[in-house]
Amino acid sequence: MARIAVIGAGMGAMAAAARLAVAGHRVAVYERTETYGGALRRLERDGFAFDTGPGLLPLPAVYRDLFVKTGREPLEACVELVQADPSSHHVFADGTRVSLAGASRAGVVSALEESLGADAARRWGDFLVRAREAWDRSRRPLLEEPLWPNWQVLAEREPYPAVPHKKFLRTRTAGTLAEVGAWELRDPRLIALLESHALAYGLDPRSTPASAAVLPYMEHAFGMWYVRGGMRELARAVYERCLARRVEFHFGAEAVGILEKDGRAAGLELAGGAVAEADFVVAGVAPEVLDRLSGGTRVRGDGEVPGRRGTASRVTLALALRGGRPEGTPHRTVVHTEDREAELESLSGAPGGLPPRPTVTVLRPDDPALVPDAGHEAVTVTSVVPAGTEGAWDAYAGNLIAVAERAVPGLRDRLLWHEVRTPADVAGETGAEGGAVPVPALAAAGGRLLHPANSTGLAGLFTAGGWSHPGGGLPHAGMSGALVAGLIVEGPEFRGSQ
Repeated sequence: MARIAVIGAGMGAMAAAARLAVAGHRVAVYERTETYGGALRRLERDGFAFDTGPGLLPLPAVYRDLFVKTGREPLEACVELVQADPSSHHVFADGTRVSLAGASRAGVVSALEESLGADAARRWGDFLVRAREAWDRSRRPLLEEPLWPNWQVLAEREPYPAVPHKKFLRTRTAGTLAEVGAWELRDPRLIALLESHALAYGLDPRSTPASAAVLPYMEHAFGMWYVRGGMRELARAVYERCLARRVEFHFGAEAVGILEKDGRAAGLELAGGAVAEADFVVAGVAPEVLDRLSGGTRVRGDGEVPGRRGTASRVTLALALRGGRPEGTPHRTVVHTEDREAELESLSGAPGGLPPRPTVTVLRPDDPALVPDAGHEAVTVTSVVPAGTEGAWDAYAGNLIAVAERAVPGLRDRLLWHEVRTPADVAGETGAEGGAVPVPALAAAGGRLLHPANSTGLAGLFTAGGWSHPGGGLPHAGMSGALVAGLIVEGPEFRGSQ
């Protein structure tokens, strides 16, 4: 039985802790804040409750597997999962609206044909077929296996089978998501639909590889899921599973250094001078935090991926509304920007400030647990902004409300109060510089969107969570926990679950 010290109580770190405890190890988690869950936080006020982190769960199979592997009670015995139907509703710049089913390619194509026409529906349906091929080619090495030592193969090989396109007497194939949209989809509304999946992570589609086609594919193939009571309930369930497996939690316990002995990790130094000795250390923290904890010593392994630190964060607006949620209201509505270029320039850090009418995601859960009574509604509105952005958030909140009113008619008249969560709030909750949010790992692009391996250059030190392989997003965090547990239990020969 090994002693394992885990830094942070985020979802990836807790997923690793639960699996390691089941394997017979003695696991202790040290979290600098007073609670668990990382970005899965909740705002409560006047009987209203709002998720301030991810509002929906793709690929719930990741957490189903976690609960199957760590105890007798399945995930559904611990939380109530509800599939969002439709998976998403979209309001495009020209006013066109469409509701898209989850886990049904035929349903998506049918809805698009009714709203956008037969040609647009055919193009999106053909795109989903190609996106599935990209998913099949990249799923295992990107999500289910430790990062290959020859990761350059993933960096150089584009898994998306782009359609040849004639341009200036030359035949070319799309290398970026923007080119996929322009050359294969053509309809500006389909382009907005495609690019919104990259924009949700602050990725510029003009430089994001075509392999990002897997992002809309995941939604359409596996659906989007809500946890009754709010997504914070998923964090609670994972935390309680850890407790059931006798994982120790120490809150308000900030790690300030990683101890090293005989060339391997030997535990943690905690604020105040206490020491937690360990045989293995699992770090569920942002890269700049890991650098600080290691004393500036390079802990990444040889052949480190180029990777990237997060460049985008989120602004979340919690809206308390009088009046109940109308029957048939979509759970999630994406209101697309009317000025694509201004939005992309803003995300790239160009001067000019935040766009007045950005793309926003409006979440309207049908959940009595989130409101004081049936005569009220709790709504969240989210937009992506550059990490570290500081500004006049009250004025920006007004802009978001104006955009969200396209999804929630009469919003201003119904508004009781609102609260804003900014990049500074995200930074305080997660420790990530500027409140940056990690992106999922993607193939191609020279490895820019790969993430560092879960093993490091310091023996006995491993990394879990969105800032390590396979990257950001709730399912990816859960996958990282499984990979770390496999590497510790089975050793470097571990090649992922079969």
